[in-house]
Amino acid sequence: MTRLLLLVPPRNFNDTEYSVTRERLEQAGIQVTLTSVVEEEITGMGGMKITPEKELRLTNPNNYDALVIIGGSGTPKLLDYPEVTNIIKKFENQGKPIAAICLAPIILAKAGILKGVICTVFPTNFALKWLKDGGATYSELNVVEDDNIITADGPGAAKEFAGKILKKFNL
Repeated sequence: MTRLLLLVPPRNFNDTEYSVTRERLEQAGIQVTLTSVVEEEITGMGGMKITPEKELRLTNPNNYDALVIIGGSGTPKLLDYPEVTNIIKKFENQGKPIAAICLAPIILAKAGILKGVICTVFPTNFALKWLKDGGATYSELNVVEDDNIITADGPGAAKEFAGKILKKFNL
């Protein structure tokens, strides 16, 4: 069974990106584990409440086949936690798929894994600067796959985003 780690910001995640992505992955038979940098209940931008099953710093990347990071206005807060960068680098070093939607690609840029990668992001000035500074090539497409990195630009692309992740596992 394919196992996936789903990382959400500690507050203000995008409800649609989370629910659509998780639902599509689980419907296809993927085992999804919800994680964040906090253990307590998290509230999304639209009021959805979720509780991480496991705190990120206690998570072993060897137990998962892919990492997916959900966006939202709270996503930049993930930049404050070194365990986020550490786990991204571990997935990258193991050649496992990493997917990020909305503002989450800026987290991949900070981790240093976007050099020479074509990707997309929710197109705010600060997010575009993060990608550029991280050595990425920005694409205006809604969803972009470049080798093992999948990025999407926001909630409207969540269904296609989840579809690209499923294709990585031939599902």
